[in-house]
Amino acid sequence: MSSSPEPTAVAAPAPPPTSAVKSFLSGGFGGICLVAAGHPLDLIKVRLQTSTQYKGTLDVFRQTLAKDGIRGLYRGMATPLVGVTPIFATCFWGYDMGKRIARWSSQTDASTPLTMGQILFAGGFSAIPATLLMTPTERIKCLLQIQGHSNAPPKYNGPIHAARVILKESGIRGLFKGTGATLLRDIPGSVAYFGAYELFKQMFTPEGAEPGQLSTVAVLMAGGLAGMANWAVAIPPDVLKSRLQTAPEGTYRGIRDVFVHLMKTEGPKALFRGLGPAMLRAFPANAACFLGVEVSLQAMNKLW
Repeated sequence: MSSSPEPTAVAAPAPPPTSAVKSFLSGGFGGICLVAAGHPLDLIKVRLQTSTQYKGTLDVFRQTLAKDGIRGLYRGMATPLVGVTPIFATCFWGYDMGKRIARWSSQTDASTPLTMGQILFAGGFSAIPATLLMTPTERIKCLLQIQGHSNAPPKYNGPIHAARVILKESGIRGLFKGTGATLLRDIPGSVAYFGAYELFKQMFTPEGAEPGQLSTVAVLMAGGLAGMANWAVAIPPDVLKSRLQTAPEGTYRGIRDVFVHLMKTEGPKALFRGLGPAMLRAFPANAACFLGVEVSLQAMNKLW
């Protein structure tokens, strides 16, 4: 949210408003594109965040390939791939709803360009409904991803088995472990994500382009930079979330306890573990995500 009393309006003309259904469907398709492009580096990020046995990104990559082959880089992918459609669909639907709320509260019509403050508000709002779906999926994904750390036999045979074990051991609360940490990561991350996307998309769109006209280069560049902006903000709370969600029951009392323990044992640098693979993944994965969103929106606009 902008602190300026008179936020500057985004310069480009406002494109026609997108329906909630189209926002939902295009967000889901964009999420599928993101997972397909970025899962291996997400796995490396989580392993770096939850273990001290690796020297860096390349070391995780080498050890994973040596132990499990190329398939090891896609461990835990089933959960985000199955869950990502409703999660990203809900996220982009939430972003659309946030923009509608911003317009309603300021009593502006759909033809008026949104201010940057309104875009940032909509971005932050998008994280709230998405967290309800994100937390269980993230919990299962992280638990599956860290199974390759040691030579111990895997505890979980897959996402469904992992969900059953969690429910048996901790009940429904176990699946939602880390909800607060997920919100702490995703609200500011989504503010940076959508704000950066709209800003960079305008910067890279040729002058004189029609509202809603797709510029593939602009979308790819803006989407990739938006992903990097998101992780620049979100990586410290993501480290805390990963530690909390993968720790045995009773290890921590909450995210504050994770933070205190991390500072005492590993110092502030630990908050940025996994930043390298997160940034490496962010550009191609989110470029693919936003291109998927924009292309699917255009396709739907032609169909109805």
